[in-house]
Amino acid sequence: MMMNNTMRNQCNISPGSIIHGKWKKGQYKVLKELGYGANGIVYLAEKDRQLVALKISDNSASITSEMNILKSFSKVQGSALGPSFIEADDWVRNGKILPFYVMEYIQGESFLPFIQKKGHGWTGVLMLQLLASLDELHSNGWIFGDIKPENLIVTQPHSKIRCVDVGGTTIIGRSVKEFTEFFDRGYWGLGSRKAEPSYDLFAVAMVMINSAYPNRFQKGSDNLPMLMNAVDRKTELHPYKDILESALRGRYTRASDMRKDLFNTLNNQSRPKKSISKPKPAHANGSATRIQQKQVRRKSTGYIETFVILLVVSFLYALYIYMQILS
Repeated sequence: MMMNNTMRNQCNISPGSIIHGKWKKGQYKVLKELGYGANGIVYLAEKDRQLVALKISDNSASITSEMNILKSFSKVQGSALGPSFIEADDWVRNGKILPFYVMEYIQGESFLPFIQKKGHGWTGVLMLQLLASLDELHSNGWIFGDIKPENLIVTQPHSKIRCVDVGGTTIIGRSVKEFTEFFDRGYWGLGSRKAEPSYDLFAVAMVMINSAYPNRFQKGSDNLPMLMNAVDRKTELHPYKDILESALRGRYTRASDMRKDLFNTLNNQSRPKKSISKPKPAHANGSATRIQQKQVRRKSTGYIETFVILLVVSFLYALYIYMQILS
């Protein structure tokens, strides 16, 4: 979902601008825009030489909701859950109050560029991490909602995946409030937008498909066969075909089940293939003996031929000398 033009204009801030917190007096220097969605714009900012992510909006209800989500995450913090919450405040700009909150800036590389650089072998490994954290999130009553590569960051040095932008996070049982069409099962006609674990797991499958189709593609009239045909056309997706189909059909109701299947698939791929030694034919030894006998006979024949040639040459040479003497 895109943000409306009014919000975009209100929250558009040039690099170098200083955001002054009205209540807590914090001062944040805006460095660049990191991204935007339906509920506001996220900027990279600096305070006291520390990099932070700052989200600003003209929708105070949305900001309050997202702050509460981040605070809830602190109780279930996992390696791929949202960034940690720092503080919230208001900024008065041209007489308009704009609420904002500050959170941890997660440094790393976006998911798709990382896969394109490191190779598709990393897709399954990173999805294992994501599914573990989603299982933890789901067990605490939330779904992430807006899972897409742009919201996934791979941090270093241990190549761990983290989620950013919690704007789509929704309490289980409600309607998903923020989504991106390509990763939304409602867009494909393959399910509702009810906030439940299977909604997130559909999006995980679409992230895996997107890793093989970075430019994405449009829906058609018969979408599940079309998506499975897309899987068939990419060899890097073949190992995950059954998992992807189950997720697209909504068969997984728990992230741990999808993770287990993915783990088994990766485990089978990593096992070295046993080399099967071909048994020697029963007549192998006999054949070898005959070959050796032939080689001996060839050597003997060669010696005889050499002796005869030398004998003939010697005879011809002696005859030549004799004829010279007679002349």
